[in-house]
Amino acid sequence: MIAVGLGPVPVDARPEHRQRRHEIRLEWGPEGAALLAAKCAVVIVVDVLSFSTAVDIAVGRGAAILPQRRVGRADRAAEEAEARALGVQPAGPRGGTRPSLRPSSLMELPAGTRLALPSPNGATLCAAVAGNGPVLFAGCLRNASAVAAAARAIEGPVGLVSAGERWPGGTLRVAIEDAIGAGAIAAALPAADRSPEAEQAVAQFAAARDRGLADVLAACASRQELIADGYGADVTLAAALDASTAAPRWRDGLLQAG
Repeated sequence: MIAVGLGPVPVDARPEHRQRRHEIRLEWGPEGAALLAAKCAVVIVVDVLSFSTAVDIAVGRGAAILPQRRVGRADRAAEEAEARALGVQPAGPRGGTRPSLRPSSLMELPAGTRLALPSPNGATLCAAVAGNGPVLFAGCLRNASAVAAAARAIEGPVGLVSAGERWPGGTLRVAIEDAIGAGAIAAALPAADRSPEAEQAVAQFAAARDRGLADVLAACASRQELIADGYGADVTLAAALDASTAAPRWRDGLLQAG
């Protein structure tokens, strides 16, 4: 894959930051992924709009996904060259007619397709965590219960990584849809094992579910950004809680059915 690593655990990560008293833990972004991957048996990357939702739809159709790191649009030629070298179909541009990061573009994806999906958040985190020790899943609202069940079958701490988005300068922007998605998965895991961070995500999920997940996602900043860029139509797919039984898991170099 395009070179990527988790990098060191943040230098200011004191032992108290690791949520070690709890089996179900939650953190945000690359630093959180590094922190959790160092000690958890399972890491679940949650990027509701849109990487994890796209992966769920693809894997549910019998396809497999290569997550690719993306920093900026200039990476596209390198991404496509890497995909072809690995015998994997490169994704098309998000606004085109080929399968892409848009979940709706994958609804007719043929079984057996091997597709490379780059994204700056969910895919980049999956590419970083993959092969670094923990069992990796891609989770979202659509497959929350299925991914939680698969994680429960593995002994050891479970780390939920809310991917978040990026400010123009590249720093992490907390994205409410990823907190809600992580909360939906945590809600299906044992309550007694949740850290306060994971428990707070459960509360956010419960509040959003009571208001209507589709309505909350439709109003959130990330969806407004998608609308501004011309990609706002996929929120209904993303908000479909437990519509899927897929639990996309990193195996043999791809995210695929476990």
